[in-house]
Amino acid sequence: MKTPALDFLSKNKAVFKTYEYQSSDTHDFGKHAAEALGLPEAKVCKTIILHCDKTYVTCIVPVSGRISLKAAARAAKLKHLETVDPATATRVTGYVVGGISPFGQKRRMAVLIDQSVLTQDEILVSAGQRGMSVGMKPQDLIDLLQATVADVLEK
Repeated sequence: MKTPALDFLSKNKAVFKTYEYQSSDTHDFGKHAAEALGLPEAKVCKTIILHCDKTYVTCIVPVSGRISLKAAARAAKLKHLETVDPATATRVTGYVVGGISPFGQKRRMAVLIDQSVLTQDEILVSAGQRGMSVGMKPQDLIDLLQATVADVLEK
């Protein structure tokens, strides 16, 4: 299955591995992915879309953590940030919730990634559809997305 995320990765000659698993819309997508793939939750990331007025930010954090909106706003140099509703997330990214990839989104936006991912040799993010992830080195993901690395998790 081709997705805009996989097209983006191929076009940019990224080194990645594809992971597929059974998925439905009745669970916590990230935690389910980690369990289905037999991987630690610190290695599997969720993509959260945030906004401040009309400014959108993609935030990537391990599924084991909770994002701190205050810390994310500081890292993005914005007054505040809030999570968007699922319909808005789909509209601005082109992906459905549970399959939102940081790659190949409809709208280019700033990307934040939690610093804890740097401790992993490989991290997984959505490949652009439910039940499919891509794994890559954290630094490769940071470079491809020109992401800002910051401590954005709640303590």
